[in-house]
Amino acid sequence: MKILILGAGQVGGTLAENLANEANDITVVDNDSARLRELQDRLDIRTMHGRASYPTVLRQAGAEDADMVIAVTNSDETNMVACQVSKLLYKTPTTICRVRAGAYLAKPALFYNRDTEKDLDSLRGFPLDVLISPEHLVTQHITRLIEYPGALQVLEFSKGLTRLVAIRATEGGPLVGQELSYLRTHMPKIETRVAAVFRKDRAIMPQGDTVIEDGDEVFFIAAADHIRSVMSELQPLEKPYKRIFICGGGNIGYRLANTLEDRYQVKILERDHERCVMLSERLRKSVVLEGNATNKDILLEENIENTDVFCAVTNDDDANIMASMLAKRLGARRVFTLINNPDYVDLIQGGDIDVAISPQQTTIGSLLTHVRRGDVVNVHALRRGAAEAIEAIAHGDHRSSKVVGKRLDEIKLPTGTTIGAIVRHNQVLIAHDHLRVQPDDHLILFLVDKSRIREVEKLFQVGLTFF
Repeated sequence: MKILILGAGQVGGTLAENLANEANDITVVDNDSARLRELQDRLDIRTMHGRASYPTVLRQAGAEDADMVIAVTNSDETNMVACQVSKLLYKTPTTICRVRAGAYLAKPALFYNRDTEKDLDSLRGFPLDVLISPEHLVTQHITRLIEYPGALQVLEFSKGLTRLVAIRATEGGPLVGQELSYLRTHMPKIETRVAAVFRKDRAIMPQGDTVIEDGDEVFFIAAADHIRSVMSELQPLEKPYKRIFICGGGNIGYRLANTLEDRYQVKILERDHERCVMLSERLRKSVVLEGNATNKDILLEENIENTDVFCAVTNDDDANIMASMLAKRLGARRVFTLINNPDYVDLIQGGDIDVAISPQQTTIGSLLTHVRRGDVVNVHALRRGAAEAIEAIAHGDHRSSKVVGKRLDEIKLPTGTTIGAIVRHNQVLIAHDHLRVQPDDHLILFLVDKSRIREVEKLFQVGLTFF
């Protein structure tokens, strides 16, 4: 697939690395020549120096015969115009645009949606096939972590019917020190499947006799209603969160407070006075505070020791890290920290900081959903991009498909790949060897080794005998 990536920042660079490793023809466009040279030295890609929204730059970069344009520059306006130029002048089949500003997202009619039945020529809006908001994705990610106390990651599939959860096994959980087969004996009415176990950063493909050890990072899949029950087997179940303290009143902080304030007691701390005034006018129940979160006295005055979750979501990584460490030392029960620099994520998570959240990895998964071959409707990057979970739809029949009509134990999965569940007509079926795949089934797969993604995609591509 020939793909143009507009923007060589953290998201653009990480996306280029992901896609270049999967044998795509990648061109990255940016006006930062030093950043382009750095990417070209590391990756087998083509680069183009120039402003991404200029028609001449897009043409020279290959927009005329590109399969897809992904606009992820730091400018919403550049992204929107670049996608419009690619679609209208060069007839690019798929345009994906990253938009951050809430002012644009508040009026969805501004954008053309390819899923509507309206004629494109009759619309005055920007012709974008896919619109991605990192702030919205990060807000969803944090909200799910708050809904499931103790989870490291919570991913949704099939419109929330089934979820994949990462959790740290800790002493006191009934399953810790036991074989996985014990789970079915102990919880006979709960259907779940452990997709993978990471022990000291080494992936273990789970079997019935696999023993769960204290400190293991366990990924399991289950219907949404059963998540808490399974979590209680892996660690002592935490009490629900009530008090949320948000550090940073920017786009993410505001969205998060607005999402949570009807269900939780929310305080939001922002250092800019004008922004505080805006927050106090727009938020209905949240308490808005003005000040610096690295100020110990402010945190103590606001009873940080009684806070269930402290979320540091400013645009400054250093400020987020320092505020989070201070809040944890002062008694905050759990700390979530937004980290834009991916090199920091592995360094800080697991100490004073419980969960490090990378906007890049959250966004990458959403972007990859639209790049994968076959009918892939969901992609989530896991373990800082090392692993991947996908939701793919099975099409065809037993003659044209490599999966339809086959029992799960008959499907030749690539090494390091497991099928966790099947969603059929809104019913969640946890994967067992005897299950047979039917047309239009949604299969949830876990890949420990991302280099095998092409083999997985081929499983869900329909052969020529399908009419």
